Amino acid sequence: MRIELLHIDDCPNTAETQQRLEAALKVLGRSEIPVCMRQLNSASDIRGTGFAGSPTITVEGNDIFPTGSVADDLACRVYATPHGLAGLPTLEQVTEALKNHGL
Repeated sequence: MRIELLHIDDCPNTAETQQRLEAALKVLGRSEIPVCMRQLNSASDIRGTGFAGSPTITVEGNDIFPTGSVADDLACRVYATPHGLAGLPTLEQVTEALKNHGL
């Protein structure tokens, strides 16, 4: 199973998203699955990735939060959370989304 964290350079939410993703995998008993970090540096890097803004989490190339529209430019992403809009999903949201993608 391939899990990727797609991000842009200097994204302020990359590190915390990676921590939440790894914590969610631990909660699900799947901490053996590595998180592959993938930095996107140009619009051409985006093609075929499912990138919907930084940060985007994909499982087997599919965005685990499919409400985000695929981006055609390097940009930040906003997530709807129980506490309002944020630059990254909550741990609970990541855990639930991973469950919904077969983990």
